[in-house]
Amino acid sequence: MKLAGVELLRVRMPLVAPFRTSFGSQDVRDLVLVRVVTPAAEGWGECGAMAAPVYSPEYVDGAEHVLRTYLVPALLAAGELTANKVGPLLAGVKGHRMAKSALEMAVLDAELRAHETSFATALGSTKDVVPCGVSVGIADSLPQLLDEVGGYLADGYRRIKLKIEPGWDVEPVRAVRERFGDILLQVDANTAYTLSDVPQLQRLDPFELLLIEQPLDEEDVLGHAELARHLRTPICLDESVVSARSAADAIRLGACRIVNIKPSRVGGYLEARRVHDVCVAHGIPVWCGGMLESGIGRAANVALASLPGFTLPGDTSASGRFYRTDITEPFVLDDGCLPVPAGPGLGVAPIPELLAEVTRDRTWLGAP
Repeated sequence: MKLAGVELLRVRMPLVAPFRTSFGSQDVRDLVLVRVVTPAAEGWGECGAMAAPVYSPEYVDGAEHVLRTYLVPALLAAGELTANKVGPLLAGVKGHRMAKSALEMAVLDAELRAHETSFATALGSTKDVVPCGVSVGIADSLPQLLDEVGGYLADGYRRIKLKIEPGWDVEPVRAVRERFGDILLQVDANTAYTLSDVPQLQRLDPFELLLIEQPLDEEDVLGHAELARHLRTPICLDESVVSARSAADAIRLGACRIVNIKPSRVGGYLEARRVHDVCVAHGIPVWCGGMLESGIGRAANVALASLPGFTLPGDTSASGRFYRTDITEPFVLDDGCLPVPAGPGLGVAPIPELLAEVTRDRTWLGAP
């Protein structure tokens, strides 16, 4: 297929409540959406970059700039195109995986819609529904945290993830364990610790957590391997895994026993599938992380999470976890699960009037 043009949309979606992690708090999600237009179909993509470069080096203004200036023009000049060609065509631009992921996702969506094939089928889905966990931000107090966790369990979420940082780690975990007992529970440090914190992190071992996610800096893979020798709790890598190769290296070094796969972080859903395949080959469980996606990104994540290696509940929460009004038909939890979209492509599309309410800028880039 050949691209007729690409539209970049800047969208601001208010969160239902501030979401706090070790690298800051946010109350609105600023997104770049990508719409590609072909003679046969159009497709949608979503960029996972945050407003500031705190989770990764990418940030939303930079992602829009590199898309507009380098990535989209490269595809518009490419002639016949498939999703599998996107990665090689953009390889000359170093990094910018989240921007590349959004563009590849939109091309893949258009391609699959034209062939009446779902995202899930194309990726290798084996499930009709996926079990869901929820990520709980750092709270102002333990009573507030317990109220939040209790609400999510009442909603039916099958796994709770607590964001932690130095000074907010052992006591929140203890409080949740004492109040709610033997629930599936894990923690996420978002790189907030160093090897000097080994004694503190060891204090989490008695709570039988599923995992501790990304305790050390993303570049400190050897440090994670060393930390793993001192903890009973399995280490899960997130920010450190940016490709199938980096996943294989981390596994070989003993730096992790579980991997969180975020498609935007690894450059797209095709690379995410390769990460999944590497982990399955090494007997490493995986789960699908989230970046506060709209319904566009959520649909793709749910499809990915239906692959066979995703044996742990992911952060594929319902739309209402973060947004009172999504830009697509909302994803609604049913018995702790979300249905895997079965329609062509993503199986969802933005509702025009809802998208218009949160869109603050549009840029159209036409084929030469």
